[in-house]
Amino acid sequence: MSNELYAVMGNPVAHSKSPRIHSLFAGQTGEPVEYTAIQAPLDGFAEAVRQFFESGGKGLNVTVPFKEQAWELAECRAARAEKAGAANTLYRNGTGQLVADNTDGYGLVRDLVANHGVQLKGARILVLGAGGAVRGVLGPLLEQHPASLTLANRTVAKAETLAKLFADEAGAATMSACGFKEPGQLFDVIINGTSASLQGDLPPLDSNVIGADTVVYDMMYSLQTTTFNQWAQDKGASRVFDGLGMLVEQAAESFRVWRGVLPETAPVIKALRND
Repeated sequence: MSNELYAVMGNPVAHSKSPRIHSLFAGQTGEPVEYTAIQAPLDGFAEAVRQFFESGGKGLNVTVPFKEQAWELAECRAARAEKAGAANTLYRNGTGQLVADNTDGYGLVRDLVANHGVQLKGARILVLGAGGAVRGVLGPLLEQHPASLTLANRTVAKAETLAKLFADEAGAATMSACGFKEPGQLFDVIINGTSASLQGDLPPLDSNVIGADTVVYDMMYSLQTTTFNQWAQDKGASRVFDGLGMLVEQAAESFRVWRGVLPETAPVIKALRND
């Protein structure tokens, strides 16, 4: 059986761990998957997607800065991609339509709950940021039935817009929006969905948000402790995690969407940590 072609598309994309992750998945499952990285021109994403599928490509992961364009390009969208307004997974269905999915929120929740044993049900959750990364994870977080979900962002209006957009999914959870300096109360789980950590910057948070039992999760990942997680540790957070597990879990779910097989993620996370 000849291999079928998959890829991650972004700009830049040379740093992506996705080819390594999916090659490990393919080796583990025996699926005939060949996976590469494609740097699309900033003004040529739609054409790059068209060429990929017309040349026989089976599925794409999409990363920065094209997730919103991938969503717009799709002729069909999975329910979890629809409201996210962004897609990280593309494929063609049986009738040739381009389908968009978003596995980021699944990846985050799976890493928190299954890999780290974090209790989200009944938790007071603070999410930092209001961009595409955050929008993609709000639905799956709310499905875990937290007690409350607070969105904090530099531009409060953007956080308020997101809070309104997802209000109908909040159920019994209290949903609110504010600026970075406003949430002065204690939270059980804090998720950093900003990219500030990568530049060594910190959102101007009050340290009162962190207590001895607070779990802190930075959606960015790094070989060293991220700037945000280091700050949280210094303020007394009980446990801090970076986003490497989320990266592997969302990739596994994309693999399942394409191939109908869900790979084991623990050995892949371990392999990446040791790379």
